[in-house]
Amino acid sequence: MVADLPHILVVDDDDRLRELLRKYLSDNGFIVISATDAANARAKLASLAFDLIVLDLMMPGESGLDFAADLRTTSDVPILMLTAMGEAEDRIRGLEHGADDYLTKPFEPRELLLRVNNILKRAPQRNDVDEAPRMITMGAASFDLDRGVLKVDDRPVRLTTVEVQLLKVLAERPGEPLSRDDLIERTGAGADASGGGRAVDVQVTRLRRKIEADPKLPRYLQTVRGKGYVLMPD
Repeated sequence: MVADLPHILVVDDDDRLRELLRKYLSDNGFIVISATDAANARAKLASLAFDLIVLDLMMPGESGLDFAADLRTTSDVPILMLTAMGEAEDRIRGLEHGADDYLTKPFEPRELLLRVNNILKRAPQRNDVDEAPRMITMGAASFDLDRGVLKVDDRPVRLTTVEVQLLKVLAERPGEPLSRDDLIERTGAGADASGGGRAVDVQVTRLRRKIEADPKLPRYLQTVRGKGYVLMPD
């Protein structure tokens, strides 16, 4: 059914590229809506639900970075960021601002499709079966492993798809240090951003801000020197 197809929002001020992206993704099984800038994207998001946003970094007015950071305060919709800047530092900045993946222009359409599908595969699937959830607690924070839902003081906290996968992998192995390479392999964190282990570090830093009382002195999501990261729930 058409209603079951993934919905993608393409945000780019380049008319030609925006139309090419819309047509290519539509031809490959997605429902695609386009927006010309951040303000136009917000209007579309206010009336429609999307499974993924393909977002240009450099746009007139509000940049893609600023838009992504602001969107992360209200939404966990996955973001694939597009940019002409290919330096690792630029990709890291994109991840820091809430992007799930990064693609440098010019790019092969098949690579775009691969990255879109990979992000959607990593997106948490809601489990509607009436079973006791698998929960871990970390002080005021609790995480439902099956639904990928984090709450702090019983209030939902929005996570990106990569953050959900990262926390889930760590939570399934409490007390067991996992290397950056392990986390990249199991979650895709940083695998496509050419940031390597540093991209994982960015994701961990973001998670600590959401679960730790003092992110600079983490009690639950700890660094193990020479080994990687470990989750130590209550």
